[in-house]
Amino acid sequence: MPLSEFRKKKLLFVFNTFFDVNQSGSIDIKDFDLAVQKICEARGWNASHPRFQQTKDTMNKVWDGLQKRADADNDGQISREEWYSMWDEFAKNPENPLEWQRTYMDLVFDVEDVSGDGSIDETEFSQVCTTYGVVESESREAFKKLEVGDEVTREKFEKLWKQFFSTDDPTLPGNFIFGKTSY
Repeated sequence: MPLSEFRKKKLLFVFNTFFDVNQSGSIDIKDFDLAVQKICEARGWNASHPRFQQTKDTMNKVWDGLQKRADADNDGQISREEWYSMWDEFAKNPENPLEWQRTYMDLVFDVEDVSGDGSIDETEFSQVCTTYGVVESESREAFKKLEVGDEVTREKFEKLWKQFFSTDDPTLPGNFIFGKTSY
């Protein structure tokens, strides 16, 4: 069964916002270099900060895994169709994410957990979402729709993450994990 328009819109939002950083229409290693810069600048980590290199190493692992899984034509780029195909495959068994998917999920959680206390509150969530162009009021509304109370723990985050990438049901809380209330 082909991807629903709803899932395509969600996946395209993630593709355009977090992966195709240079907006070339495909994802390649240059996008990952730019993503490292954006993440580290948002957190105030310059090139000499230990978290800068850690973020770069993590993003390189994500790129390697993404390219191995999604780059079907081996051209060094992930097209939108390759992106959709990969996440469609994930949706068939979301309880077993690939290593790079888990690594990326953990990185996103760690970036959103600004205080480093092991959970994400509404302020942290909103702060990071606005860095990626989501309007603050929308991100705060999205946080409430996550149905997690005052905070998102890593365990809750993982459940919401899997929901986001695998569901066609627009009412499920996982759809709001990236701060958007509609796609």
